[in-house]
Amino acid sequence: MSAILSARAWRPTLFLRLYSQKADKTLAASPTFDKILVANRGEIACRVMRTARRMGIRTVAVYSDADAEAVFVREADEAVRVGAAPSTQSYLNMDAILDAVRASGAQAVHPGYGFLSENAAFVKQLAAAGVAFIGPGEYALAAMGDKIQSKIIAREAGVSTIPGFDGVVRDAAHAVEIADEIGYPVMLKASAGGGGKGMRVAHSAAQVREGFQLASDEAASSFGDRRLLVEKFIEEPRHIEIQVLADGLGNVLWLPERECSIQRRNQKVVEEAPSTHLDAATRRRMGEQAVALARSVGYNSAGTVEFLVDKHRNFYFLEMNTRLQVEHPITELITGLDLVEEMIRSAAGLPLTTTNQADVRMDGWAIEARVYAEDPEKFLPSIGTLARYREPVSGPGEKVRCDSGVAEGSEISVYYDPMISKLSAHGPTRNDAIAALSGALDRYLITGVTHNIPLLRDVVASPAFAAGRTSTSFLAEHYPHGFKGHRLDERSAPQLAAATSALHYIRNARDNPSAAASGLADYALLLPQLLDDGSVAKLEARVNLQLLSATLNLSGTNDFQATVSSDQQQKTVVNFSVKWNVDQPFADIVYQKNDSNNESILFLAPLPLGMRVQFRGTKFDIDVLSPDQRELLRLMKEKEKLDTSRLVLAPMPGTIISVAVSVGDVVAEGAQVAVVEAMKMQNVLRAPRPGVVKAVHVVPGATVSGDDILVELSDD
Repeated sequence: MSAILSARAWRPTLFLRLYSQKADKTLAASPTFDKILVANRGEIACRVMRTARRMGIRTVAVYSDADAEAVFVREADEAVRVGAAPSTQSYLNMDAILDAVRASGAQAVHPGYGFLSENAAFVKQLAAAGVAFIGPGEYALAAMGDKIQSKIIAREAGVSTIPGFDGVVRDAAHAVEIADEIGYPVMLKASAGGGGKGMRVAHSAAQVREGFQLASDEAASSFGDRRLLVEKFIEEPRHIEIQVLADGLGNVLWLPERECSIQRRNQKVVEEAPSTHLDAATRRRMGEQAVALARSVGYNSAGTVEFLVDKHRNFYFLEMNTRLQVEHPITELITGLDLVEEMIRSAAGLPLTTTNQADVRMDGWAIEARVYAEDPEKFLPSIGTLARYREPVSGPGEKVRCDSGVAEGSEISVYYDPMISKLSAHGPTRNDAIAALSGALDRYLITGVTHNIPLLRDVVASPAFAAGRTSTSFLAEHYPHGFKGHRLDERSAPQLAAATSALHYIRNARDNPSAAASGLADYALLLPQLLDDGSVAKLEARVNLQLLSATLNLSGTNDFQATVSSDQQQKTVVNFSVKWNVDQPFADIVYQKNDSNNESILFLAPLPLGMRVQFRGTKFDIDVLSPDQRELLRLMKEKEKLDTSRLVLAPMPGTIISVAVSVGDVVAEGAQVAVVEAMKMQNVLRAPRPGVVKAVHVVPGATVSGDDILVELSDD
């Protein structure tokens, strides 16, 4: 039995006032629906509700037990429980969702993305119940949702396609046969769904056999469909997609492209619009082919036609996503269109707000970074509570947008995708957008879970990204040993040492005013640097700090000069000002003379011998010592490191899918030991060294926590 509750009482007073002010005007101008149900969760549910409120439409949220206190539930006018935490029992539970539609009296359903957003059977049942689906029709959704069928339709519509096998792959042996014929490398890809789930690149027959099982299991878990297709993998490609909009009145438009080349595990990480790679002629051809494909299946609503584009601007159809894309905000930022509004209008039988292709504008540049709760080195998800959470806002002359569905105290659950938010920035030029996004990432405070802001900040600051040299192998090429955090160099190390010394000086002055009476201080700082082999080096910097301001301001701006000496006896003079309220985490640093641009540094926590700060996205635990403390520290014996080379540890909380070894087995380095599933992704765990299996501590179906010992090895 669905339980309905009113969420209106939870909504802030300001929100209620804005809702009531806008409702009557919008409904009178273009009536659509009185009430819609959002069959999704998290940030996309919040996003859909935001437009619905502006249009004067009441909203219904559906939620699982894990999401009972989530932000999107509080933002809805009504909320209906649909099941237990696992998505198969809640957000993929079609019967429960349909019960919620009937119980709430919703006239239409917006599916967001993922879950039931591309499920033709769901659309059919809604239609039978007289409820509108805010998305494409059943035929278009089914035709384009099947990767095998969509390639055939695309080819018939005159769209360029990738060489591959158009039928259903029977089993792993059949996949190897196809791959041998096509030529390696190949892509194994789920026929249903998307979002990087159920995808593997294989460079050999052995990798095809292993990847087939993993990809089909992921496909079944994510989409309820094990079918895979095999196609040629285009090396060094760019992933570029065209947004289409269509209504039921014959109007079909294409919007400027989004480039989504920077990916991990076939999931997008950084997107931008437009692409640096396309010229106007290629953009137009891609747009026209996308429209031709949409018309061939009678498409209406928002959809995205994805292409792979090689270095010669040859492009090949990849798939059509028959839903709102995760990265839609950057298209909205450069076109001024609200894609959710266009979807709602189309579902209500109204024309698009713009029906003339010539009226579609491309204003400036926008870049989006997907902020995930995950380890940015190995891309393993992190779960926990957001202990501290503050989103960045637009600075002077900037346009920053943060699409999220969390708040301080929100839980990142093992049951769902670990995305925290989508952070987007817009500017008149690409360089302006990069600068705005870099600054926003520096001002984004998240504690309680591991997150990928360090990686995002490093990517957008890299010379290769600035030059537009991106491809789907960008991360693998630029971080071949995994991302290790911001690499301190001869410029950034003195800046970090100077800024940290100033923060330490200000905090010390607050707690002990007499200590800062002279305006001078000498410190020895130990700056951590993670190396390629996983070890941590300590870079020593000696800082002579001088307060240049007449008096110290504990809640405002102070001017400093720092003379920083390195281990190599090099000296760097840094002149800068610090704007910081000592009780807040955010400190603005303004460098003077020949130093780099202004930036923000986050004070995260005091440490016994210093402080934890976030600098250029990366967290640094920095020892700030007096000269005497530094000399005493040299005499202390370093703690021995724990040897884990004979252990296979769980990299994150999850469920054991399979165990490939038994006690007494002889394994080679890199041999598959077990498979653990977390947040709908399967991760192969491999032996860290050759040896004999000494103990196996788990069985398939077991639930494990991060760093649990799964398998032990011995040398004999």
